[in-house]
Amino acid sequence: MYRHPAMKQLKDQQTRYAPKDRRLEQINRAEALLSEIDEGKRYPYEYVCFRITGFRPDGWPALVLDGMDVRHDLTLFVEDLSATARQAIEQISEPVLTVDEVSRRFNVSSRTVARWRRRGLVARRFVIDGRTKVGFLESSLQRFVTAHRVQVERGSRFRQLTEAEREEIIRRARRMALVRPGQAGLVEIARRIARKMSRSTETVRSTLKTYDRENPDRAIFPNSVPPLDDEAKAQIYRRSRMGVSAEVLARQYGRTRSSIYRVLNEMRAKRILSNKLEFIDHESFHDAANAGAITGPMPEPADGKAPRRPKAPKGLPPYLASLYEVPLLDREQEMHLFRKMNYLKYRAHEMRQDLDPTKARTADLDEIERLQEEALSVKNQIIRANLRLVVSIAKRHVGPSNNFFELVSDGNMSLIRAVEKFDFSRGNKFSTYASWAIMKNFARTIPEENYRRDRFVTGHEEMFEAAADNRTDEHEYESALKRMQEAVKGMLGRLDDRERKIIISRFGLGGVSEQTLEQLGRELGITKERVRQIESRAQDKLRRIASEEKLDLPML
Repeated sequence: MYRHPAMKQLKDQQTRYAPKDRRLEQINRAEALLSEIDEGKRYPYEYVCFRITGFRPDGWPALVLDGMDVRHDLTLFVEDLSATARQAIEQISEPVLTVDEVSRRFNVSSRTVARWRRRGLVARRFVIDGRTKVGFLESSLQRFVTAHRVQVERGSRFRQLTEAEREEIIRRARRMALVRPGQAGLVEIARRIARKMSRSTETVRSTLKTYDRENPDRAIFPNSVPPLDDEAKAQIYRRSRMGVSAEVLARQYGRTRSSIYRVLNEMRAKRILSNKLEFIDHESFHDAANAGAITGPMPEPADGKAPRRPKAPKGLPPYLASLYEVPLLDREQEMHLFRKMNYLKYRAHEMRQDLDPTKARTADLDEIERLQEEALSVKNQIIRANLRLVVSIAKRHVGPSNNFFELVSDGNMSLIRAVEKFDFSRGNKFSTYASWAIMKNFARTIPEENYRRDRFVTGHEEMFEAAADNRTDEHEYESALKRMQEAVKGMLGRLDDRERKIIISRFGLGGVSEQTLEQLGRELGITKERVRQIESRAQDKLRRIASEEKLDLPML
């Protein structure tokens, strides 16, 4: 599977439109480029496409790829495009070796050849005896051998275990298990035997596992590797997220590191699949040629002028004042963001459909999460641009029994749901749809709230309000205030320096004057959006700390 859709799109385009001789030329150019790629560097997609095809791409203008991803996708590109050319082996001017012929030349197994392909041995597909098969050009093979000489020599020195060696491994393992019962597991004993017999740990471990499976009544490690149940897998995943390394987990659970990584990927895949993903489909999503325009930068305003940011009225709370810093969107910008958000979700959905948790790969999981996080970022951009709409509607519904900020909070939830449900393909303005959704919610919730209040009317509310005893024991008040101040001080001490600075300045704690997002951004040398993100993260931390310590702090 390609790690970036741009490379798959390029392969599909050349397969569909380029003539056979042109495709063969591009295969050679792609392999030549592959030999130059440094995995530690990054490469513009425009450069990669030009080196292969000789032209600049229309889409993906700002895309930059990691060198490791370029190598992976170029290897796939060469093999996939060669399969469409159906070139007969007799037409090749240099020797072509099959997998079996490479195995015999270097005295390695076909599994080793497959491992070499993952490490960079370029394969092509040729028509051999009337069938399309994987083959390797002599020049491609020599290039790989030169670049990976140590690995190839190590594989060539490998020999199959003799029956005597197999028996020696079993004898040593049984003796070690009897001498140190319960102190050394299969992996540790396999590692020691491997060192003494100059074999790989995996070869020894596999030999012992096969013996135990075929001889259950005389098994050396009868209970050494019981299958992990769901609870054990969940525990491994939780501990990994807490920072415990795969090496430590492998020792504690008597597994190899690769098996721990498989468990982590399986649990991560299940977590991804458990999260509900909804999107509004559109016909443009199904044509890869549209991907560049959909995910490209947001269009400029129709009149060519930057949107004017209205000045916030004086005396507004910081939250309301910050809403005036976000520019409004015109119709074209709005449609672009909605289409981009839903397209990213569509891409994630397509990958999730092919996801098998037991065979999940880290690269695929990373890509799915990247798509979902990017979609969430676009969604938040839409929401921020429409928060002023919520405030304006909430103002019209404020009454003696309706708290303005409660209405704003309720309206924000309606706005978030509206963003998820809005069908951008119908051409309607989102503000019209969102206004209807917010007002409909207010029409339902405000009467319900008034009804709940009316049920407990006694007819003496004015008397109770007039007679309310607002006196407070001064000593008790000062003690409570001191306890709260100490609690807040302790909680702030658990934040990092930048988080603490932002929280103190935003809320004016300790006599410090309140600052806006923009002021703090200039002082800290970051954008105001980054300040907002850090503030939100710090508040989440404080809420979690307050919950753990059972503190009731109104400011949170």
